[in-house]
Amino acid sequence: MNDMQLDQRVVGSDDIKISARNCQVFYGDTHAIKDVTVDIEDKMVTAFIGPSGCGKSTFLRCLNRMNDTIESCRVEGDIRLDGEDIYDKRVDPVQLRAKVGMVFQKPNPFPKSIYDNVAYGPKIHGLARTKAELDEIVERSLRRAALWNEAKDRLQEPGTGLSGGQQQRLCIARAVATGPEVLLMDEPCSALDPIATAQVEELIDELRQSYSVVIVTHSMQQAARVSQKTAFFHLGNLVEFGVTSKIFTNPEDPRTESYITGRIG
Repeated sequence: MNDMQLDQRVVGSDDIKISARNCQVFYGDTHAIKDVTVDIEDKMVTAFIGPSGCGKSTFLRCLNRMNDTIESCRVEGDIRLDGEDIYDKRVDPVQLRAKVGMVFQKPNPFPKSIYDNVAYGPKIHGLARTKAELDEIVERSLRRAALWNEAKDRLQEPGTGLSGGQQQRLCIARAVATGPEVLLMDEPCSALDPIATAQVEELIDELRQSYSVVIVTHSMQQAARVSQKTAFFHLGNLVEFGVTSKIFTNPEDPRTESYITGRIG
């Protein structure tokens, strides 16, 4: 589908995976996110770009309630996954995070075997009844993360023994093992070398066949390569959101243009 078709396509409610309305985030008295409204579509990569400290990672963490873990943090507004309010008191954040997986900036495998890293989530969520089912989930997740061929003969070796790029793909396998619907990635390539970065970018393109992927990146080139939609954040505001090619070639807001041309940031 080309960009023109994307622009013209009528986005039905079926396409919207996450919708945020008038989202505010406060750290104590600091107003970190101001009135963000955005729709994130399914089976698509959405990139959040903007200068350091602009709020893109803070907003990303609202989408699976990771901000709940910060005592001084308060989130207001309405965020829905498939139409359901994720901040409803009846929603269990642990179950939510099984549906909305997260991959962090630095690869952070558990100090366990490669197998146990991937099996951990399915075990605690009761997704496998037998060892054979668990084996199948582990293999499928490692295949999805393009790591099976490198890891299949060393499943009992520690995940920390893998290279940086392999560790990040292991963390992606761990995230997809619980059968999520959305994958959040917070600067997943910033600690990786260019070859590992290219491998993870290629993987992101494959993952969007199955998931809604949201990536925070400080690299505009990366956003341009991997995403179909881009949101530009500045000073806690969502300045502009649209089809990636348009944001980069014909932005509507002068602040977006200034950032993309390197005048701010």
